[in-house]
Amino acid sequence: MLNTFSVLSPHLKFKNKFVSIDNVAFKFHYRATFTILLVCTLLVTSRQYIGEHIRCITGGSIPEHVINTFCFFTTTFTVVRHFNESMLQDGSIPHPGVGHIYTDDPVKYHAYYQWVPFVLFLQAIMFYGPHYVWRNMEGGRIKRLVDGLRMVEISKFYKRSNAVTFDSKYTLYPKAELDKKIEIACDAFYKHIIINHLWAWKHVLCEMMNLINVLAQVWFTNKFLGGRFYRLGLDFIEEDFSGRMDVLDTIFPKVTKCHFHKYGPSGTIQQHDALCVMALNVINEKIFTFLWFWYAIIIIITMSALIWRLITLTYHGRSERFNGYVFSSVCPGMLNSHDLNFITENLTFSDWLFLYYLGKNMDRQLFRALFRGIVLKLDKSRQSGKSSKLQDDDPEAASLIIEKL
Repeated sequence: MLNTFSVLSPHLKFKNKFVSIDNVAFKFHYRATFTILLVCTLLVTSRQYIGEHIRCITGGSIPEHVINTFCFFTTTFTVVRHFNESMLQDGSIPHPGVGHIYTDDPVKYHAYYQWVPFVLFLQAIMFYGPHYVWRNMEGGRIKRLVDGLRMVEISKFYKRSNAVTFDSKYTLYPKAELDKKIEIACDAFYKHIIINHLWAWKHVLCEMMNLINVLAQVWFTNKFLGGRFYRLGLDFIEEDFSGRMDVLDTIFPKVTKCHFHKYGPSGTIQQHDALCVMALNVINEKIFTFLWFWYAIIIIITMSALIWRLITLTYHGRSERFNGYVFSSVCPGMLNSHDLNFITENLTFSDWLFLYYLGKNMDRQLFRALFRGIVLKLDKSRQSGKSSKLQDDDPEAASLIIEKL
């Protein structure tokens, strides 16, 4: 089994990235759910655990591989009135949904099983989509800043008197230049805040895309399973599994019927009634039952994240106490009340969220210095007669400053 799942390992190496540009709810979508759906796709396409996906028997002279292929790529069916526990108990029918069929008997056709791997793979891509969109909207702004600031942080432990460049990308500076580089980093931080008025709103848009996507996947899965997915988890919990038939047998039947027509020796159409064992449904029922509970968890987490985002949008510019609570998670006990009050009164929501994410990716001491530095810059700008709110500036300026780091 480990060899089977090792096929995914080159594509699922989620590194513990130094830079985080999203929250835990985001990661539940593009990491956890994406991985789960890919594993499910691999399970339903693997024959080594369940054998052939379908095996059909018929009393005629039709070769087994022909009837198997035909019934898998067309449809099988069950008879609705034969989903009867009492008939199973007294031996009137051999399997749930299988028995003699009359002309006016309603039947339920099953064709979803051939589409299951494609649907699961498509859903995996859809759950990764909002992260891909956000990553491109964000444009690597935080990463560019943090990469430069990381080298400033490491420079605190560098004892030599000359600068050293390695990998043609990073430079370690001596302690004598450390304060100067931190000041340059403050300038870069200030420039990045100035040009990102829509940064937070793009983030919120992608968070809403996560919720819309999971709700859409639940709706689509319900349509895919013939309207039985909405209550699948609830019915599963209520089922006692004490009889020969359970709720999963009505959605994922293990034995179905299939009609195959061919010409006889005299040219008349002959109908062959086949009985098909649906081994694949043993896996399908477990996958979709698990997904019902997983999607419920994801919906709760995503809605909680959006409620929290609404709270931050409401209180970031009103409550110093709230900002103290939020920033204590990234820099506990290291920010003074004056700076927090200034941030509360002067930063837009986009600037505020950018500052928070930057704090999540930085050393606490360095973030404290930058936090203090940006407050001083903004305060100086306000006292010099400029707007206390940040205005648009040259979008290339921040990148140029980062290069100096």
